[in-house]
Amino acid sequence: MEQDCDGIFPARKSGISAPADLLCALATWEAGSGQLHYSIPEEAKHGTFVGRIAQDLGLELAELVPRLFRVASKDRGDLLEVNLQNGILFVNSRIDREELCGRSAECSIHLEVIVDRPLQVFHVEVEVKDINDNPPKFSRPEQRLFILESRMLDSRFPVEGASDLDIGANAALSYKVNPNEYFDLDVKRNEEETNVLELVLKKPLDREETQEHRLLLIAIDGGKPELTGTVQLLIDVLDANDNAPKFDKSIYNVRLLENTPKETLVIKLNASDADEGINKEILYFFSNLVLDDVKSKFTIDSTSGEIKVKGELDYEDCKLFEINIDAVDRSTFPLAGHCKVIVKLVDVNDNVPEMAITSTFLPIKEDAPLSTVIALISVSDRDSGANGQVTCSLTPHIPFKLVSTFKNHYSLVLDRALDRENIANYDVVVTARDGGSPSLWATASVSVEVADVNDNAPAFAQPEYTVFVKENNPPGAHIFTVSAVDVDAQKNALVSYSLVERRVGERLLSSYVSVHAESGKVFALQPLDHEELELLQFQVSARDAGVPALGSNVTLQVFVLDENDNAPTLLGPQGSGGTIELLSRSVTSGHVVAKVRAVDADSGYNAWLSYELQPAAGAVRSPFRVGLYTGEISTTRVLEEADTPRQRLLVLVKDHGEPPLTATATFLVSLVENSQAPKVSSRVLVGTSGSDSTLIDVNVYLIIAICAVSSLLVLTLLLYTALRCSATPTDGACAPGKPMLVCSSAVGTWSYSQQRRQRVCSGEGPPKTDLMAFSPSLPQGPSSAENL
Repeated sequence: MEQDCDGIFPARKSGISAPADLLCALATWEAGSGQLHYSIPEEAKHGTFVGRIAQDLGLELAELVPRLFRVASKDRGDLLEVNLQNGILFVNSRIDREELCGRSAECSIHLEVIVDRPLQVFHVEVEVKDINDNPPKFSRPEQRLFILESRMLDSRFPVEGASDLDIGANAALSYKVNPNEYFDLDVKRNEEETNVLELVLKKPLDREETQEHRLLLIAIDGGKPELTGTVQLLIDVLDANDNAPKFDKSIYNVRLLENTPKETLVIKLNASDADEGINKEILYFFSNLVLDDVKSKFTIDSTSGEIKVKGELDYEDCKLFEINIDAVDRSTFPLAGHCKVIVKLVDVNDNVPEMAITSTFLPIKEDAPLSTVIALISVSDRDSGANGQVTCSLTPHIPFKLVSTFKNHYSLVLDRALDRENIANYDVVVTARDGGSPSLWATASVSVEVADVNDNAPAFAQPEYTVFVKENNPPGAHIFTVSAVDVDAQKNALVSYSLVERRVGERLLSSYVSVHAESGKVFALQPLDHEELELLQFQVSARDAGVPALGSNVTLQVFVLDENDNAPTLLGPQGSGGTIELLSRSVTSGHVVAKVRAVDADSGYNAWLSYELQPAAGAVRSPFRVGLYTGEISTTRVLEEADTPRQRLLVLVKDHGEPPLTATATFLVSLVENSQAPKVSSRVLVGTSGSDSTLIDVNVYLIIAICAVSSLLVLTLLLYTALRCSATPTDGACAPGKPMLVCSSAVGTWSYSQQRRQRVCSGEGPPKTDLMAFSPSLPQGPSSAENL
């Protein structure tokens, strides 16, 4: 792919600009292994074109801002920048390769490019090419050498070389000295590929002629254009001494572990001198070429020649030390021998892996798809070799995994489905372990919060509830509370309640009950009437506030319990009283003369009636009695002459409610002599009124009321007398054409009315829907057959 090279690179420190075609070549890119690779020379000025990064990553310019395009670089975030308008990666600030990577052969800036919606992570490497911007440099401006005038030709004297911060050809140094007649410069490469510089004596020295020689040592690098550095060599010519001390080797190589403790012996040097006496005694010193940093790490015993560790050694700070040693005899005009000790440190696993979580994308929804990226993790280890090779692992038994995306870069991704209701938060521990023996490790924690989605409907403890409510409740009475639990969180767990509307007969359910949306309390909006509605069954719906909302229903069966709110109702043609005329006083004991008929609109015990004959005034024993549950009025003995001819009977009808309700019926019984004509008729006076009542025939019926209370059938036997109308067609409820409850006079036969909801020949009292009539056999008395 072609690249535009619009940027103009600044002049280098040498004052010469790099050719434009070379810079363009360095800025080309290549794709491979899932990342982009660009190259750029160091020291490029601000705004220098690096690459069309958006285009090379296949991203549209219009989507860079909406998708939150961003570039991250560990500790180097300000060197490069991306123009979001045109998608071009450019130099943002000065890049100094030597500051960035030191003397490392490879130098790159690693960028993480992150875009959202959907999340994508790209890795970009920008290689920083070295340019020859650093001249060779000597550690000090001058070097002083002391050489005895008696030294033989071809004697060699070490001098310190220069260093160059550049790499490759830019750091390949050559040396020369200014032309002179006494010394040549000999340059050799040692085992460590560093230069060993020695001055070689090519003409005898004469201290009396020249006491000091000044040479200029020039270091030239291999860059284009080449850069140079110089140092002044000051050679003092000394008098006396024939033989200088001599080492066995000119270079000693020592390998030393980086964590070697202080006072450890590095090497014991031993030089020899062919002279005798004091000229043979040798002292050992660090050369003037040894830097202070080296002296802070090692010491030398001047007498024994032992070099020991003085300071802490760190392979990651410095891998190699070159120590120049002088062996000097004790002569008045001392001679010196020279050697170099090269201490090469061996790496040990003394650095724990370093780990950084560069980005997190939290919280994560519980319905997130597999492979969703949760966090980006980078690891490093300052050690080398196996000691610096890092592997990562996760806490076991968690629904996540690590995916390697680039060198020492990982993505923490979702590996299994999440359920917030099961586990709402995970403490993920990432462990980075190196390959050393023993290995070292480091950990980093990521707290992964699982965000709720609305995947659970509100749930009731049971699908149906049975509620018992007494009738005649006050309006707005609280009758029950429904409660549903939603295991989701926040608004997804916020439950509201409502009625499932339906019709109850001809009315809407909402006219009977209501439910509070927040508390779930159910209220009866009006007094309930057991006689009208025994069972009210409906549903309450619970819905959460999620999007979309979820819900469930619960069924309520509300049984309306009966209360004793209806007094017994007497049945009769007029409801005002009655008169009974007997033709003879000779009726026997137990003769049925009349029957009290009453019904109760309540149910159960509240509708179970009993009958009592109230004692007459003056405590006169009445010759009549009433059946406790049948309501039949019968004689207790044979009527006597002494009995008053007109008897007044007061019957109390009472239910079994708490408290009981009552009604009364008054009967006037007239006794006639036996000699009168055998005419039989009965007049019944109902209630407390003394007025005459309509004549009716008397038949005895058994009324059975069946009531359902609390889903149980209560069989209540109600005894009353059914009426067969003898009134005129215009008289009240017995008018022609009106339906009535009747039974034939034949004993033991059943009969139903045309309509169940009717009043029984009285025109008074509430309708009963659960009545059946039965005509029992009556005991035979003197007048019973005639009455029937």
